[in-house]
Amino acid sequence: MAPTPPPGGAGPLARRGPGRSCGCDVTALGTQCCRAAMAAPLESSGEEQLRNFVRVLEKRDGTVLRLQQYGSGGVGCVVWDAAIVLSKYLETPGFSGDGAHALSRRSVLELGSGTGAVGLMAATLGADVIVTDLEELQDLLKMNINMNKHLVTGSVQAKVLKWGEEIEDFPSPPDYILMADCIYYEELLQLDFDFEKIPLEKHDEEYRSEDIHILYIRKKKSVNMYLSFHPLKQFH
Repeated sequence: MAPTPPPGGAGPLARRGPGRSCGCDVTALGTQCCRAAMAAPLESSGEEQLRNFVRVLEKRDGTVLRLQQYGSGGVGCVVWDAAIVLSKYLETPGFSGDGAHALSRRSVLELGSGTGAVGLMAATLGADVIVTDLEELQDLLKMNINMNKHLVTGSVQAKVLKWGEEIEDFPSPPDYILMADCIYYEELLQLDFDFEKIPLEKHDEEYRSEDIHILYIRKKKSVNMYLSFHPLKQFH
């Protein structure tokens, strides 16, 4: 993941507080985040036990996403709390409304996926998802896709995407772009984007706090770029 904004529009974004995101602060999110417990795989021992651990994310239907993490490495090697919050928001009636889920049969691009938590949640809700991050995180992303493929009702694949580089091997612009804890300086976006803050009462009941911000972001005017934002009417 990179601390600079992507070159185009985005969909729902979760982050903590104004200014720089603070990352994995369980206290700030309240005790509810303890439900997404971490545990070392039983088969691990010694050095592997220090390197590998799994975070679980329970869905509203009772099924569980298992997200492999690394105990050492870059910031993309662990599940950040903002990813849990945004994942849970995707399940809420406030996002989907009544009837079929808003993500069903929709194309989704996740930026700065890390472990792939948000993209995998979207894929279990019927979306066709591309999770993206740097080359060094592709093995972890593919591992998590494989661990959770039995829950996927849409589709999901991992691809390399480094912000600022030319985009080539991608399909047409997605219906949704998702990011969690990827934008560190809000000021970098203010000139080019409109923001709509999601009211706290529409967040998941168990994963909400005044310190948490979920936003819809769209470009103020369309541009001839792959990541140009889709009209707001596509969102619910």
